[in-house]
Amino acid sequence: MADNENDFILTTENLVKEFKGFVAVNGVNLKVRRGDIHALIGPNGAGKTTCFNLLTKFLEPTRGRIRYNGIDITGEKPAQIARRGVVRSFQISAVFPHLSVLENVRIALQRSLGTSFHFWRSGKSLDALNGRAMELLGEVGLQDYADMVTVEMPYGRKRALEIATTLALEPELMLLDEPTQGMGHEDVDRVMQLIRKVAANRTILMVEHNMKVVSGISDRITVLARGAVLAEGSYAEVAHDAQVIEAYMGSERGEGELAGAEAH
Repeated sequence: MADNENDFILTTENLVKEFKGFVAVNGVNLKVRRGDIHALIGPNGAGKTTCFNLLTKFLEPTRGRIRYNGIDITGEKPAQIARRGVVRSFQISAVFPHLSVLENVRIALQRSLGTSFHFWRSGKSLDALNGRAMELLGEVGLQDYADMVTVEMPYGRKRALEIATTLALEPELMLLDEPTQGMGHEDVDRVMQLIRKVAANRTILMVEHNMKVVSGISDRITVLARGAVLAEGSYAEVAHDAQVIEAYMGSERGEGELAGAEAH
């Protein structure tokens, strides 16, 4: 059955970004299916982060179009795109390390209400947000950490808090940039489960290096190399693509890395 354009929440058409003659993103055609966990992978320098910056309008494309829910958003500003429901995790990460976990989520909720700069208001005026904040902490398994000062939290739990603050803006499409970077095995497993859980009612596009994560939770994968799409498909399809193995790690090491992740 042919794909319907309505099946895709985000699409790009020949997306290009040049920096003084260097082509960082080269003719990328991306289709992110509604409800999927879609991974963007590739070797260092492949253009993944630049692509994310184009999608969230932190960079302007040199050429090409970006469509979200069928609407051309190529000319929109980052705040406009966030209001449409496209939210990148670092945009609203827990940047207040000396506030409690609950206070960080409340501030994210304030932003969703458009009252983010009313810091002169009484703290009690934010108490109405406590119920929703605790719900969000429950979603990411942090309800028992509500009163902890954020700086004292383990690294993996901080990433869970970052996801909670992202959820406060009620995203329809979440962009996660290296969600498990720097984590030990236990934290990686916890965050994998968390991403799978929060993906139940939304679409997720993530850049991720950890092949165990990519193979474990991705519905579809796009492989970038030198700024261009090298392959796309399920994990099994891209893991056995000779071009992907060669580009990703060098043929022998790449095959071992990709096959090892598949075995997990």
